[in-house]
Amino acid sequence: MTMPPSTETSTGTAAVPPTGAPAPTDAQQPGQRQEVPLPTVAGLRQQLPVEPELAEQIAAQRQAIRAILRGEDDRTLIVMGPCSIHDEVAALEYGENLKTLADAVSDRFLIVMRAYLEKPRTTVGWKGLLYDPERTGSGDLNAGLVRSRRLLLNLSRMGLPLATEALSPFAMDYLGDLVSWTAIGARTTESQVHRELVSGLAMPVGFKNGTDGGIGVATNAMKSAAHPHHHMGLSSTGAPVMVSTAGNPDTHLVLRGGRGLTNYDADSIATAIQTLTESGLSTSIMVDCSHDNARKQAERQLDIAREVIAQRRAGNHHIRGLMLESFLEPGRQDDGDDLVYGCSITDPCLGWSQTEALIRSL
Repeated sequence: MTMPPSTETSTGTAAVPPTGAPAPTDAQQPGQRQEVPLPTVAGLRQQLPVEPELAEQIAAQRQAIRAILRGEDDRTLIVMGPCSIHDEVAALEYGENLKTLADAVSDRFLIVMRAYLEKPRTTVGWKGLLYDPERTGSGDLNAGLVRSRRLLLNLSRMGLPLATEALSPFAMDYLGDLVSWTAIGARTTESQVHRELVSGLAMPVGFKNGTDGGIGVATNAMKSAAHPHHHMGLSSTGAPVMVSTAGNPDTHLVLRGGRGLTNYDADSIATAIQTLTESGLSTSIMVDCSHDNARKQAERQLDIAREVIAQRRAGNHHIRGLMLESFLEPGRQDDGDDLVYGCSITDPCLGWSQTEALIRSL
């Protein structure tokens, strides 16, 4: 039997690779990592540009949100929309409905549409339109980037301010110029990378409390994001760069409950306000009526929203906003070939008729 060439010298030490041959690394093992080129940020923005009038609209919408969070506008901020945007046609129809409703109640509310294109997963699952637009599990970021940016453009052109959750810092470079409000989720609020990201964002950002329901992680995140940072990143043309950020003065706390605990009641909100005050942070509170506050039961959002607005009307003006998960059809469904149009494939949502009746009644 022919033996393979020895990898040791006669002295028992490892042989030196031939001149010019790189030493093998784990990253070079076949099948462990594959790379597919993507467009640069500059390239995608050139392909799907924001016209000057739309850029002015988005800047004004960001400023309107800031005014509410700072207490300069006594309206309530409401961030609402589908948990999953898996069907752009349904998302656009929802946006048309929402724009009509938003105009009708604009004296009391500033409504921002949820347009979440990335989905955080506890383990595995569909990661959102950005990563897997055809939901095949194979992933297609090239198509996802184009479809995501086009959808945000079309929704923005309706006149809607848009909200997203920032998961990948790179995604915000591609899409963030179309976003008026951003959430940092419970799983990522503790992340140093996301605190650095927020420090350089040009829109208000809500940090959600931790998955355990505590607000300590979020208050630390708000402090960190308010300060300048220096971190690694990519330029709009794809070159590695050091990014220097100025700090974001427009962060606030989002209460979403955690691990079977709710925190939308008056006592929980009072405790949060006291902690924020002692920390020298903004005391603006947004209540997420879904997630652990609703215990994954979409219809509980109705009562939660009513209770929180009642607290605000009773004099708690630290409450500045609500979040709702809402789509065309109520509930949720498992992903598959025969989907109900306008129904979530992730968390359960309120249906449109429930949503409209709720907002008009608040």
